[in-house]
Amino acid sequence: MLSKNELKYIQSLCQKKQRQAEGLFIAEGTKLAEELLKSHFRIRKIYATANWVPPITPKEPVVTITEAELVRISGLQTPNKVLIIAEQSLKIPKPVLTKGLTLLLDGIQDPGNLGTLIRIADWFGINQVIAGEHTAELYNPKVIQSTMGSFIRVQVTYQPLEEVLLTCKLPVYGALLKGENVNKLMPVRDGLLIIGNESKGIRNELLSYITHPVTIPRIGGAESLNAGVAGGIILSRMIGG
Repeated sequence: MLSKNELKYIQSLCQKKQRQAEGLFIAEGTKLAEELLKSHFRIRKIYATANWVPPITPKEPVVTITEAELVRISGLQTPNKVLIIAEQSLKIPKPVLTKGLTLLLDGIQDPGNLGTLIRIADWFGINQVIAGEHTAELYNPKVIQSTMGSFIRVQVTYQPLEEVLLTCKLPVYGALLKGENVNKLMPVRDGLLIIGNESKGIRNELLSYITHPVTIPRIGGAESLNAGVAGGIILSRMIGG
């Protein structure tokens, strides 16, 4: 049975300030648990219901809790058997921008969008994402859940994008309302793709660095596309041609 102090502590990790102070994050569900147990992340605590069967024997002891207790510590609408507290990766190497594709995120504020874009990068074999200021925090529980484990394989760093673009010599693609029809793109092996803020797009300060503006042609009446959807469409064209 969880003590009141333990319950409050787990709930406190839903707050960014507490996560940063502790250097920890929360991941929930059987899928993420399986990914984390096989990863390089150091796990601090595992809370699970009696019917959870770990895919591999954890090094850490499993604290068995009731389904009611899981509901109290979970941030999900439908809690799924297990909640893990793990240590954040604090030593992340600086991105290498000499070859390959890198995704740059300019002010992606919705945690779900950030998680989806990390997952999309993983799908297309892109192993590094650079997030600019005002982009959601990687270890926000909603981001972690939305990645479905892709945050383990994709290196996410936070840097001023102007500094990154100033020193990078690779072609820079930007998702804009006016640009080359993305359906006409030839396959791209090396370069950067900038996805802008959900409502404001790419900041004016970054526009001069874009060498290849691209756009997704609109056929219907929708005013805009979700940032994750747009990123997926553009990357599929860049990689597949």
